[in-house]
Amino acid sequence: MALEDDLLRQRHDKLTQIARLGHRPYGQAFEFTHTIPRILAEYGSKRAEELGEGASVRVAGRIQTMRRMGKAGFAHLLQNGERLQVYLKKDDLAPNDFEIYQLLDVGDIVGVDGFLFRTRTGELTVHARKLQFLSKILLNLPEKWHGLEDVEIRYRQRYLDLIANPDLRKVFVTRANIIGSLRRQLADRGFIEVETPMMQPLHGGATARPFITHHNTLDIELFLRIAPELYLKRLVVGGLERVFEINRNFRNEGVSTQHNPEFTMLEFYQAYTNYRGLMDLSAELLKQTAIDATGSAVVEYQGRTLDFSNIRRYSMREAVVALWPHDPKPSHEQVKDPAWLKQHSSQPTPGQALADIFERHIEDQLFEPTIIYDYPVENSPLSKNKESEPEFVERFEIYAAGMEIGNAYTELNDPQEQRRRFEMQLTQKEKGDEEAHVMDEDYVRALSYGMPPAAGEGIGIDRLTMILTNSRSIRDVILFPLLRPEGEIGIAERLRELDR
Repeated sequence: MALEDDLLRQRHDKLTQIARLGHRPYGQAFEFTHTIPRILAEYGSKRAEELGEGASVRVAGRIQTMRRMGKAGFAHLLQNGERLQVYLKKDDLAPNDFEIYQLLDVGDIVGVDGFLFRTRTGELTVHARKLQFLSKILLNLPEKWHGLEDVEIRYRQRYLDLIANPDLRKVFVTRANIIGSLRRQLADRGFIEVETPMMQPLHGGATARPFITHHNTLDIELFLRIAPELYLKRLVVGGLERVFEINRNFRNEGVSTQHNPEFTMLEFYQAYTNYRGLMDLSAELLKQTAIDATGSAVVEYQGRTLDFSNIRRYSMREAVVALWPHDPKPSHEQVKDPAWLKQHSSQPTPGQALADIFERHIEDQLFEPTIIYDYPVENSPLSKNKESEPEFVERFEIYAAGMEIGNAYTELNDPQEQRRRFEMQLTQKEKGDEEAHVMDEDYVRALSYGMPPAAGEGIGIDRLTMILTNSRSIRDVILFPLLRPEGEIGIAERLRELDR
């Protein structure tokens, strides 16, 4: 801490010296002509003789490296994940500018006005004519700051992670491209983007424990939404026949490499189709999203290949038969037999047993993109029953890399059946199921005005981003994942001491 305090004091003293030279240490605008990525794109392939002195640029960035050599020196500026070398020579700079150069630290942010040339080693470089100081770094960057590996620091201080690991920026650029691709594809198909409440008087649309808050003026308890589903379907009732929302959801549950209490979903609803129609649409959406985000429908994840142009499809029963990991493998007749299901699961009903067997034995084997369809009614309170097998519903989930990334079904639009499903969920809640659905009277009322046949789907943006960026943990693709408080940081008090 003593060394850190000494460095902090030294850099604070430099602020005073910079101000005496006529520069504002903070808050100064800089009109640049180029970004570093643009310079590299436009001039990176040009030979020295093609540059001349006509390639004038004004560029800004954070100092990544410095190499002083008496009356001259080199530095690398970092901007938007790319870096560019700068050459600074005393004879070519105003006296104040060269004095500023001598006061610089790695991590400071500066602006440079000059022209492009190539050094003897062939590196594209800005020959500085003017130097403008833009912002001072006070805290020391990690010793190997271009390779910060401490996971706790990376997640907690994402700003430092982005500085120290420029490649991380590509993850979040890809995430933005994923969202942009999905938004564009749905808009091209006539879907309308909408917004629904994030604070709700009832938590619904999924089975999960909610976060609870209180509105003081209305004196009512509210829940952070666990899903936007019931509000989006109200809009379908109202005549918005194709709607979607890219939404933040909040679920008061565990944290893992695949779970964060705050996460992002795409949910969309389409009238006059069913779950079969959404299977086809999902295959198209995911294939094009992979292409838009990575350049190919075939991607690598943790050393294995996934092909989003070839999504397999199994019913839940077919998946158990085809992918059963033990000997002997069951037949289709056995998987339909309540006795076989009871033998392999302690769940009380055949439907719950089948879902339990699938989750324990099959789910983590679904590495290749796969659609699993036809779910037991017990696990799907909002889905429409299959006409041929009323104990099952028209529902599917999408899996990739052993993770569920999507959930969809033909919507239940019979208000009386919906009421019965809610009552079934209330019975489960009375038996201790904290995640069971609650009765939503207004939603039943909305259905009573008539909802057209429809299907809806949710796709997990975070997990899809994990796969398309080859990221091992969901925390790697969320800029600010939830963490335990770390306690008093202390930097405010240390800065206060410097002002005394």
